[in-house]
Amino acid sequence: MTRRVVRVTADFFRALDTQLPDKRGPRGEPTRAEFASSDLLEIVEAFAELWDELPMTIPGRPDYRTLVVRGRVVYAAAVRGQLSPVDGAVELISIALDLIGPDLGFDDEDDSDE
Repeated sequence: MTRRVVRVTADFFRALDTQLPDKRGPRGEPTRAEFASSDLLEIVEAFAELWDELPMTIPGRPDYRTLVVRGRVVYAAAVRGQLSPVDGAVELISIALDLIGPDLGFDDEDDSDE
């Protein structure tokens, strides 16, 4: 198995900054630091070990791959990586977070008289 070097780019961190606050949100949203010290570490590890198994993001471009994972501090994350042509390292270039998961309608209390 090939283990790859993984780098997190400035664009990745800019995208993360727009999605997570630096302090806990009013509904308990996690902070960037909480994400970076938990979920991001697992994402980096997955890209390092599983690059060749990840699905291609763009048909015919094996240098782009996407990882979709369930998180510990966020519900889910979709992360795109690009293989560097210079040194073969994986560069994490973008991230999209789902902080709350699907709305299944179970939160609403039923006030009807049954």
